[in-house]
Amino acid sequence: MFTVNMAETEQSSGSSHEGDKPPNPGDFSFMVPKKEISMVPDMGKWKRSQAYADYIGFILTLNEGVKGKKLTCEYQVSETVEKLLAMLGTLDRWIDETPPVDQPSRFGNKAYRTWYAKLDQEAEALVAAVLPSERHDAAPEIAVYLKESVGNSTRIDYGTGHEAAFAAFLCCLCKVGALRMEDQLAIIFKVFDKYLQVMRKLQKTYRMEPAGSQGVWGLDDFQFLPFIWGSSQLIDHPTLEPRHFVEEKVVNEYHQDYMFLECIKFINEMKTGPFAEHSNQLWNISAVPSWSKVNQGLIRMYKAECLEKFPVIQHFKFGSLLSIQPVKQ
Repeated sequence: MFTVNMAETEQSSGSSHEGDKPPNPGDFSFMVPKKEISMVPDMGKWKRSQAYADYIGFILTLNEGVKGKKLTCEYQVSETVEKLLAMLGTLDRWIDETPPVDQPSRFGNKAYRTWYAKLDQEAEALVAAVLPSERHDAAPEIAVYLKESVGNSTRIDYGTGHEAAFAAFLCCLCKVGALRMEDQLAIIFKVFDKYLQVMRKLQKTYRMEPAGSQGVWGLDDFQFLPFIWGSSQLIDHPTLEPRHFVEEKVVNEYHQDYMFLECIKFINEMKTGPFAEHSNQLWNISAVPSWSKVNQGLIRMYKAECLEKFPVIQHFKFGSLLSIQPVKQ
């Protein structure tokens, strides 16, 4: 399990395996997570919470783990990872079984609600199937994060808060010992990569709106984390520099190895016109001299633009695994 808390130090102690033993079943009294941030002044509670420390620690541990590694490199794939891929495969299949309906408005196809209703109904069973048998009591708590991670069924939109819920879902699986330290690469290269594929399919099939009003000034309409982890993969690359990712030839050649370029490829497929106009923030990033600077800058930006923004965090839910309680000093 990941117990590395890097919220303060922002550096990995990758050799710390002492937290790798699954916690005792008595360690948690599971509960259905709920919202705790209802007004802007509550944001202080979030920043001081154990949940914030655990969440940012998890993101940064994984960021360190994928540094300089290709999506196609060799790594271990555990039984839990296989089960997670099967679960995401089920969500993918449901999209095929729920085609868009004819409707006058172009965006926000209402068939998404039918798809979502199925997940809402099945989420606990899907999560229980991923968990070890002695941990099935955690399913109702962890399933909430899975349901939150696929977009909003009322607004038919998707944004970085939904993406954060999926990272929180994975973090909870680590906290209950279902995922382990040695699963680090598979968590991003297999599970998160498959999650992105399913989300892109949802976004395209049901013409989902980007959540919030980020538009062209966001990093991308929908995602943020794959740019952080994807830039870490490219640190110290012998030939690829940040200025290269705006070249279509480079993207087509290397996208199978690097998550960052996979994201750029998807943007190029979805948007028309000059890159500098439809993806201004990313265009600016292409002028940064090195990938390590890009990576550091994106982590700062993620904290400021996502984790410290009330419109995003007001939807975050807190339970026993990601607790609103202040960090124990």
